[in-house]
Amino acid sequence: MNPEVTVVMPCLNEAETLATCIEKILETFRSYTIKGEIVVADNGSTDGSQKIAMDLGARVVPVARRGYGAALQGGIAAASAPYIIMGDADDSYDFREIPRFIEALRNSHDFVMGCRFPAGGGEIKPGAMPFLHRYLGTPVLTALGQIFFHHRFKDVNCGMRGFTKRAFEEMALQSDGMEFASEMVARAAMINLKSCEVPVTLHPDGRSRAPHLRTWRDGWRHLKFMLLLCPRWLYRMPGLFLSLLGGIMTLILAITPLSVQGITLDIHTLMVFQMILFLGLQILLFGHLASYYAEQNHLIPPSHQKPWVNPVESGALWGGLFMILGASGLIYTFDLWRDVGFGPLETSQTLRLFSISIFGIILGLELIFVGFLFGLFDLMGKRNKDHTP
Repeated sequence: MNPEVTVVMPCLNEAETLATCIEKILETFRSYTIKGEIVVADNGSTDGSQKIAMDLGARVVPVARRGYGAALQGGIAAASAPYIIMGDADDSYDFREIPRFIEALRNSHDFVMGCRFPAGGGEIKPGAMPFLHRYLGTPVLTALGQIFFHHRFKDVNCGMRGFTKRAFEEMALQSDGMEFASEMVARAAMINLKSCEVPVTLHPDGRSRAPHLRTWRDGWRHLKFMLLLCPRWLYRMPGLFLSLLGGIMTLILAITPLSVQGITLDIHTLMVFQMILFLGLQILLFGHLASYYAEQNHLIPPSHQKPWVNPVESGALWGGLFMILGASGLIYTFDLWRDVGFGPLETSQTLRLFSISIFGIILGLELIFVGFLFGLFDLMGKRNKDHTP
C-alpha cells in the first residue's frame, strides 16, 4: 500500500490512552476510505506502549533522543506518506477530525494548524486546559507570534497539525523539546508556506498520571525560542528605544542643564543618559551581529538587501571620526586645566566636556572592533558558501 496519510504520535508511557487513539484513527481511515498508516514515535516507554501499538497494526519507531520535538522528528522522518498529521497520544485530540486536515492538504495547503479556541471555531471541553494555559500562556504566545512572524493563527500551541512531507523538510526544524511546536509555526511563516487553520475540539486527556508538560518551564522555552528566531524584536526594538532616549537627553544636557518642575538635571544625569545611549547602541550592534549570524546559518531567511557599506571600512571610518572628536575634546579640556595652572576647574562645564569626550573615544573603539567582527563573519559566510556541495 502507498499511504496518502501518515499519522504520527509521540509516545512516552501512554499505555492508558494509546489504544483508544489508534482505534479512532483506524475508524476514520475506514469511514472515509483513507489510505493511511500510523507511526508511534516511542521515546523510551516502559509501560508496554510499544506492544499495544504493534498489536493494533501501528508501526513503532524507537527514538532514543529524548524530548517531544525529538520524538516527532524521528516519527516524521520515518513516515512514508506525502501528508502527515501529528497529534498527542493522550486522547486529548479526537483523531476522527483528521479529514479536516486532509481536505486542506488536498487543497494545496502546505501547513494546517488546528485551533482549539472558539475564535477559530474550536472548542475546549471543561477541564481540558488549565486556566493559565487558556487565559495567559497560549494567548500571549499566539499574540507574540502574530507580531514577530506575521502569521494569522489563533492557537499556536495546538498539538494537532497537518503538513506535507516536503514542507516539513523545508522547515528544517531543530528543537528537541516542547518548543518544537513554536518553531514549526515560526518557520512555516518565515518561508511563506501556504497555511490555514481548522477547528478542533480539545478533550480532557485520559491519563491518570500528570502530563509531561510543565507550565512555566515549557512556556519559557517557547518564548525563548521565539525571541531567538526574531532578532528584530529581541535586539533592535529595545536598542532603538534606549538609543533614542539616551541620545536625545545626552544632546540636550551636553549643551545646558535642564530644569523640570524644580528638579535640575545636570552633569550626573548626563552621565546616566550616556550610559543608556551606549547600552542602546551596544544592543543594536548585537542585533546586527545576531541577524547576520542567523542568516548565515539559515536560522532565519536572508534579508535580500545588499549592504551599501563595507562593515570594516565603515566601522573604521566612523570609529576613527568619533575617536578624533573625543581626543580633541580631551585636548581642549587639558588646555583649560593648563590655563588655570592645573588648579581647580569649573566643574559643570569641564566635566561635561570631559565626559562627552571619553564617550566618543569609547564609542569609536567599539565601532572599529565591531566592524572587524562583521568582516570576520563575512569571511566565514563566504567560506561556508564556497564549501557547500
